[in-house]
Amino acid sequence: MNKNSSNIMALTPNTSNKRETVCIFGTGDFGRALGHKMIQSGYPVVYGSRSTQISNLIPKDAEVLSHAEAAQKAAIIIIAIQRQHYNFLIPLAEILHGKVLVDISNNLKLNQYPESNAEYLAQLLPGSRVVKAFNTVSAWALQSGTLDASRQVFVCGDDVEAKQMVMNIVRALGLTPLDKGSLLAAQEIENYPLQLFPMWKFPIFLSLGLTAFFFFYCLALDVIYTYIYEKKNFSFFIAITIPNRVCPVMALILLALVYLPGIFAAIIQLYRGTKYRRFPDWLDKWMLCRKQLGLIALAFASLHVVFSLVSPMRAFVSWRTGKGIISQALNNKTEPLNNTNAWISDSYLALGILGFFLFVLLGITSLPSVSNNVNWREFRFVQSKLGYLALILCTAHTLVYGGKWFLSPSAYKWYLPNIYMLSLVVPCAVLVVKFVLIFPCVDRPLTQIRQGWERNPKHSE
Repeated sequence: MNKNSSNIMALTPNTSNKRETVCIFGTGDFGRALGHKMIQSGYPVVYGSRSTQISNLIPKDAEVLSHAEAAQKAAIIIIAIQRQHYNFLIPLAEILHGKVLVDISNNLKLNQYPESNAEYLAQLLPGSRVVKAFNTVSAWALQSGTLDASRQVFVCGDDVEAKQMVMNIVRALGLTPLDKGSLLAAQEIENYPLQLFPMWKFPIFLSLGLTAFFFFYCLALDVIYTYIYEKKNFSFFIAITIPNRVCPVMALILLALVYLPGIFAAIIQLYRGTKYRRFPDWLDKWMLCRKQLGLIALAFASLHVVFSLVSPMRAFVSWRTGKGIISQALNNKTEPLNNTNAWISDSYLALGILGFFLFVLLGITSLPSVSNNVNWREFRFVQSKLGYLALILCTAHTLVYGGKWFLSPSAYKWYLPNIYMLSLVVPCAVLVVKFVLIFPCVDRPLTQIRQGWERNPKHSE
């Protein structure tokens, strides 16, 4: 009897541990969304507002009082107002003394003020314990269930106990708190929501630069050269033909650039004989944006697939096909099937399909929702082993399609090589060096270095 009773008590939640009341100063979008989320999580919420009239927008289970009355009812007060309105808190300094103030504000631009908003709040109310949190979460994310990256809440503060109290609230809301240290980190945290794709800047600018170069390169060889020397107007190539040449070239080069920094890193480690020295800054930044380079490469590859699928619908292709049929009919002669060309055509199409399949697989596994469900070894196998296989297949696809132009004098217009020849330089260089690096005589010392062995420990930094 007693044994059964103890089991029942152990399985019954302790309903006596009621959560502490939380006060929110501010009834804007975020203040209302945060209050609604807290009420759902079991927190009594009281709003401090200039107007104590109950609005339909305020969560129905929340209480609305004046700022002074609301502050007296809670030990934790969330400041959901803008920095320019902080001055109204000064007359409440005595009431707010010793209380935990959670600053959730953001600015309109990076480093808008000399100090962070949280530090400024701490200067106005030196008797309060200020914690920075929740500024990287949007009101929409709170209302819609906070998915993926929106679950992370950066928290910082000088008072360890106050910071722990805020982190407990974050966990209770189903979010993930990340301790960023003291209040000195507040400005960095406030800059996070203002950054516009910081890891994408270099990949995007590089992609735009290379795209512009290859576009005008093709424009010069395929349109301008033909118009000057052959008196043919192929300006319509600008719409589909040239983009369908630039896209696969960009996809292949960017995919090679994803794996090129790893080649440089291996060479540097072999030269230094240690892994305990930092790479050059340019290589560190390059390695950090490999995921973005790969996703942009996948976008170019997808465009190439779409352009290729619509090519048979083009008037130019229909005209050229019809012209060939009429020419054979007028000459009363049927061109026999060239088995060599058929093999080449089917081979580069098959290589392209397989390469694109692996390309898509690489893109899918880079998504957080997928990568979080695979272990480190599985992720490395897909991104490294299958990634290099994708690079080999895509390089072979381009080589089978455009390799014939290497030995064709007509391909060198204005003594310039065809665009497909240029696209093979970087990937072929990456694959050749990688092939050398997997030789046992090279791979063995490199593996030892990456496991901690040093050739000359006393000179390592």
